[in-house]
Amino acid sequence: MSKLTHLSLTEARDGLAKGDFSARELTQAHVEAVEACRSLNAFITETPEQALSGADASDERRRKGNAGVLEGIPLAIKDLFCTQDVLTTAGSHILDGFQPQYESTVSANLWAAGAVMLGKTNLDEFAMGSSNMTSYYGGVENPWRRSGSNEPLVPGGSSGGSAAAVAARCALGATGTDTGGSIRQPAAFCGIVGMKPTYGRCSRWGTVAFASSLDQAGPMTRTVRDAAIMLRGMAGHDPKDSTSVDTPVPDYEAAMTGDVRGLKVGIPKEYRIDGTPAEIDAVWKQGIEWLKAAGAEMVDISLPHTKYALPTYYIIAPAEASSNLARYDGVRYGLRVPGETLDEMYEATRGEGFGAEVKRRILIGAYVLSAGYYDAYYNKARRIRTLIANDFKAAYEKVDVVLTPTAPSAAFGMGDKMDDPVAMYLNDVFTVPASLAGLPGISIPAGLSGEGLPLGLQLLGQPFEEGTLMKVAEVLESAAEFDALPQIIS
Repeated sequence: MSKLTHLSLTEARDGLAKGDFSARELTQAHVEAVEACRSLNAFITETPEQALSGADASDERRRKGNAGVLEGIPLAIKDLFCTQDVLTTAGSHILDGFQPQYESTVSANLWAAGAVMLGKTNLDEFAMGSSNMTSYYGGVENPWRRSGSNEPLVPGGSSGGSAAAVAARCALGATGTDTGGSIRQPAAFCGIVGMKPTYGRCSRWGTVAFASSLDQAGPMTRTVRDAAIMLRGMAGHDPKDSTSVDTPVPDYEAAMTGDVRGLKVGIPKEYRIDGTPAEIDAVWKQGIEWLKAAGAEMVDISLPHTKYALPTYYIIAPAEASSNLARYDGVRYGLRVPGETLDEMYEATRGEGFGAEVKRRILIGAYVLSAGYYDAYYNKARRIRTLIANDFKAAYEKVDVVLTPTAPSAAFGMGDKMDDPVAMYLNDVFTVPASLAGLPGISIPAGLSGEGLPLGLQLLGQPFEEGTLMKVAEVLESAAEFDALPQIIS
């Protein structure tokens, strides 16, 4: 594989600026890497011609002195973001053939910053899953393997295709979306960095909706600095999205000073869960020691409503999904299965178009929103969500950031847990609380399990304090010195 694909996004940016290589050369290397890694099934749609054309345009802009923040950087786009005239599926059969006539705000921001699209990455159907096994287009393989085994493992979900592409050196970065952990958990499973910004930092316009009060786009990269650069290109106020916050986008890279002396780091007792593998606890303790050595102060905190976060999420998210997915009826776009009446066409299209996990969540959502159960389930979940957010608000009066594990395990085998939805949902136990509270979070690779698989640490920050979060994350990253490579390339 070309040496160009082993550069970080930061190194590629600097190399392009110095003229060490052209955007076309960099993009060509990644186009070839995408083709070489097709066995992972990380991409649903490859766009090599568009990528090379974009690279040529980037080289021309650079010659004219008009280089953007991400000029010439080849990226992968999760197939939840609408891309003009390019197939957009959300990993679902029901969106067969859908080519939007518009561009999502996030991807449009990236192209305006000079980035180049390599293709659309695979994902759990409508972003519903923690394994990337619910996609209509088949599961994605993690480029990592257990030591001494060739059993294929999941990359995590729902942004598993993006995580696998970045880990396998097919793209310098990729977009992901995080509803309950769908950037951070796959980042941990694949040994990369995954950043969920504050809710409202990145526009949701043009992103296929799962749960509108939770969905948030973010970058998936190989280093924290790469994430800082990419988030700056993605973020910004968008008047087309009523939840987009009108606040300036800082230069996140400038905030990464490496100095965390005096910073207070919260350690929540509720994240010490019975049955958590010893190696997860060990990497957490190691992260605490790294930050202590860097001059940060550890503070024990309590987030008392954490135990209710997972059931609260699995009421609110399916409720919003059942409403959002009502628009897929076979009339305007995507799959249409004929029926003798309009109702039969609706039923046949949705029955064939949606997979089992999506149907499960639609049914749960419709149930908790029904007249007899709305107050008992949905309204009660909304009240508990407020209590969870208040727990974090109180904690941030004492601390600057919170440190936890990212996931309760390393990557598991493809097909495992598929017959036990509750076991699958438990993968989100450490990531869901921050999603419910709308807070920023980042996962950093911090070490390897006893079986040689990546383990991640999670940092959670205060609203719109992504810069502080990245500053602390880079200190952890530097201490961890994580340089292991997945078997597909090593």
